Amino acid sequence: MRTPPPSSPAASATMRANRPRDTAPELALRRELHRRGMRYRVHRQPFPGLRCRPDVVFTRARVAVFVDGCFWHVCPEHATKPVANGDWWRRKLKANVERDLRNDDALSVAGWKVVRIWEHEDPADSADSVERALLEVARESRAVTR
Repeated sequence: MRTPPPSSPAASATMRANRPRDTAPELALRRELHRRGMRYRVHRQPFPGLRCRPDVVFTRARVAVFVDGCFWHVCPEHATKPVANGDWWRRKLKANVERDLRNDDALSVAGWKVVRIWEHEDPADSADSVERALLEVARESRAVTR
């Protein structure tokens, strides 16, 4: 899928400004997790062979957290459908969602719990979701060792 030329200089500047990591929603979540005393790895590959790098990784608990951008991951509330180069963008965004599902499946098969958070979610609520996942993993591991 060849990338089409930008529809305008403004569109080009907007796309160049998008960061692949350390976005504002990511940093806000990490600050909240750290404030709660949680320690984690950032952008760490969970296991060899997996090409994705979750935004936050709890290696011992095997919990992978992704903070998904509404545009790039097709948020059901805030997704937009670009008009310029529309066919290309539809294919690109569909491929992003399919890749996310493949990564979630690969992580689950390998024994990891996946937490997906939308960029528009409140950092405190997002941290609550992460805490619930960590508690669930801890409960499951205690049940297995009994």
